[in-house]
Amino acid sequence: MKIQILGTGCAKCKKLAENADVAAKELDLSYELVKVTDLNEIMKFGVMMTPALAVDGKVLLTGKVPEPAAIKQLLEKAK
Repeated sequence: MKIQILGTGCAKCKKLAENADVAAKELDLSYELVKVTDLNEIMKFGVMMTPALAVDGKVLLTGKVPEPAAIKQLLEKAK
């Protein structure tokens, strides 16, 4: 599973990456966490509000920084 954090590296982006990492570890997933910081790449996802969370190229969340428990639910659905 490829978990992508889309954002320019702001505090919210870093927190989303941290929470996604915690959630994936709690689910014992085999995953790769990738930070996408290039605006052109982010726009290719159709994302206009960051931070955003994508799994295997599919955007699941934009403009929010949910707690790990909420991210776990998203990751379970994306499996």
